[in-house]
Amino acid sequence: MVRGLKRYFPMIQTKGEILQEIRQKQQLNDLFNSWTKEQQKEFLDFTSGIKGVKILYDAFFKEIFDPESKPERLETLLSLLLKQKVKVKNVLPTDNSRLADESSLLIMDILVELEDGQLANIECQKMGYKFPGQRSACYSADLLLRQYKRVRGEKGKAFSYKDIKKVYTIVLFETSTKEFHELPDDYIHHAQVTVDTKLKIDLLQEYIFIPLDIFRQNLYNKGMETPLDVWLTFLSVDDPEWIVKLIQQHPEFIPFYKEVYTICRNVERTMGIFSEELRILDRNTVQLMIDEMQDEINEMKDTINSQKELLAEKNEKLSEKDEKIKQLERLVEQLSSVTGEEVDSRSS
Repeated sequence: MVRGLKRYFPMIQTKGEILQEIRQKQQLNDLFNSWTKEQQKEFLDFTSGIKGVKILYDAFFKEIFDPESKPERLETLLSLLLKQKVKVKNVLPTDNSRLADESSLLIMDILVELEDGQLANIECQKMGYKFPGQRSACYSADLLLRQYKRVRGEKGKAFSYKDIKKVYTIVLFETSTKEFHELPDDYIHHAQVTVDTKLKIDLLQEYIFIPLDIFRQNLYNKGMETPLDVWLTFLSVDDPEWIVKLIQQHPEFIPFYKEVYTICRNVERTMGIFSEELRILDRNTVQLMIDEMQDEINEMKDTINSQKELLAEKNEKLSEKDEKIKQLERLVEQLSSVTGEEVDSRSS
């Protein structure tokens, strides 16, 4: 299958060529040796075409979908996701808009302003974090407030709330959380606030959640059924057979892969990209472990509190029994005393 990829992308290097360049530079050799055997194999596999490149690596995605030099690509993807024709106006910084250190949870993140003033943020999480709805709602609210402050500052006294445009939060999960797996046939979840009457009111916030692991399961069973399926295949599949199938059926994606494999020829840069992804993955893994440990701690606390309540109930019941026993003992003493007095009286 390597030969199959090289047929379309002859710039792909062999493992031997890549290793030779790494061994010739001490800095690259030291970095390569700092990786585990599994990580070394993963790097060599995707740079030599044994496996496909992960397009959702932040550097690869931003190169392919650079809104400044290739806006039509991101516009096409967003148009399919939002089900409306969109045009990208500006790329906005995301760092200041993140709550706390949320950026550490992401492997890809890009925020754009559309021509009509709407904001669209598209991000990818290597591992889905717990409470995806709550997290996305907080980030969406943060973006909305950020837009409000900016527009109000620009408009001054002429400001009107009609100047505030919709905010879209689009989240792709490489590995999604358990709630998504309860719907194994669905991989596009579009959420928006609705009113339970016919009242027409725009609350400005919409969300799209895409569990790519569930998409791939459907893809392998059903194939690419829609134009959006085609794009999601490009974004999420690193199986060489599927890459070949994709570019055979949709040759317009060949230039995309050529750009990525041209980047891969720069071994030093690609090692830097891979190292950054490993660093993010490590932070994600640590955070996930912390979250799981916190859940275990909370469960243990709940168990301990429940046991304390049961113990308190038992102690209360024992206290009630002790009090009843004491009452009975006092009653017996009183009866014994009365009986003794009667005996003494009769004997006298």
